[in-house]
Amino acid sequence: MKQMEKRSLWTKEFVMLSSINFFLIFMYLLLNSIITLYALNELGTTTGQAGVVAGIFIIGALVGRLVTGMLLSKVNGQSLLRFGLLFFALTMALYILDFGFVFLALTRLLNGFAMGIATTIIGTIVVLTIPEERSGEGIGYFAVSTALATGIGPFVGLFLMPRTGFTTIFLFCLLLAVLGMMCGWFLSVPSKKINTPTSYLKWTHVFERKALPISLLILVMTFCFSSILSYISLFAIERNLITAASYFFIVYTLTVLVSRPVTGRLMDQRGPDVVMYPAFLLIAVGLFFLSSATDAVVFLFASLLIGLGFGNLSSISQTMAVKAVPREGKARATATFLIFFDIGNGLGPVVLGLMLPVIGYTVMYVLLGIIVLLTSLLYRRLSLR
Repeated sequence: MKQMEKRSLWTKEFVMLSSINFFLIFMYLLLNSIITLYALNELGTTTGQAGVVAGIFIIGALVGRLVTGMLLSKVNGQSLLRFGLLFFALTMALYILDFGFVFLALTRLLNGFAMGIATTIIGTIVVLTIPEERSGEGIGYFAVSTALATGIGPFVGLFLMPRTGFTTIFLFCLLLAVLGMMCGWFLSVPSKKINTPTSYLKWTHVFERKALPISLLILVMTFCFSSILSYISLFAIERNLITAASYFFIVYTLTVLVSRPVTGRLMDQRGPDVVMYPAFLLIAVGLFFLSSATDAVVFLFASLLIGLGFGNLSSISQTMAVKAVPREGKARATATFLIFFDIGNGLGPVVLGLMLPVIGYTVMYVLLGIIVLLTSLLYRRLSLR
């Protein structure tokens, strides 16, 4: 009986935490798919300022993750989760107010800070409650909630954008944030002690050293992928592909969901290399196709390739980061991976937004494809295994 309980994965807490994680990522990516267009059209910002509006959310999330890591040894995890979800809902309400670029940037920063707290708590609790012998499987299933949100969130945003006003979209997200807060408030999180150091004066107390190589790699990859998350709507408008753009992430998500069980088994049986190297190639080729897309077929084919590539590379990378450390270091490894994931997503829109007026979308996606190929050459040298 004890053995069966130990092997249990689909607990009520696991399902609820995965669901809340889905809605948090869903709202972030829904807004991220339209926020640059909102800043440009409604606030009259420059492309660079629109990039700041998109990227500063992730900077806030990064700060939230770091603060949460420092508090986990002192504050009850359930209390932190409730606070994060409440603050997320409150900051979501600020989107409805229109006070210009600076106010929107501050709103995004605070909203990201709140999400950083909530998702870090959720990710930590999930990792610690998954049975050790099923860690790869459990993390893979939990990652599906993020994969689903990655496809459905931007789809809903790009679908609603030409059909409703931005205010309606903001109100829709506020409603979801309130529902998520209510679910989190009544969720009974297992009272399991999280072993984190009381002093955070050393970087080794915040980051897991063994997870750093794969985390550096994911930083580069999310930097490249952020070009799609933040600028695909503007790119689609330029190429007259706005209808196809709403289906870009649906194709992406379906591809991830179909392929991930296969790639997960391949990793377990033959190691990560058999997945990682083809993933690099698929992402690069997908970006090359995207750079030259002028019709829906090529545009959505690029989505399929990128889904096969990045959708599997991200989950395999997180599994590698967690498996590289003993159980007592898994929470820190998860935080390390997510922090670098956030840095790439935060820097990408800002840097690329400054470059876009000079180089344009075609050159940008070609350059990013080349960066992906070069990163694949560094993969083994980073001693990731």
